Amino acid sequence: MARVVSLVALLALTVGISSSGAAFPGFVGFRTPSKNIVCGRLPAQYGSPEVLRCDIFSGLRPEPRRPCELDWTGVAMRANRRAGAVCAGDTVSDPSFSVLPYGRTWSRGSFTCLSTRVGVSCANRAGYGFFLSRESWHV
Repeated sequence: MARVVSLVALLALTVGISSSGAAFPGFVGFRTPSKNIVCGRLPAQYGSPEVLRCDIFSGLRPEPRRPCELDWTGVAMRANRRAGAVCAGDTVSDPSFSVLPYGRTWSRGSFTCLSTRVGVSCANRAGYGFFLSRESWHV
């Protein structure tokens, strides 16, 4: 699990360098209407796995008990693995991402997410998923 979170953090840090995601073809995502949650998908490329990461600007609550030298930014998962909390110093937010209205779904690659007034639920084709909201999160 720590290896997945570290890989996601490394990939997201690299993605964060480009404000438009142009350096990574296929980097797509969405924002919730409140703009508190943003999700980005990085496709499998250059030997790296397909990853979905959702960040929450109000902070991950409750924070995981593990130490984090940066910030608990949200939750991430690979196409065929369980989700886990992300400790990172960046975000997947991209100003080009469109707003996903409440009650609508977003599907790209191996991932599908549902935006609701209470939060975002995402799942991968392997059946793993997570829920992320201002008040709580679970995998």
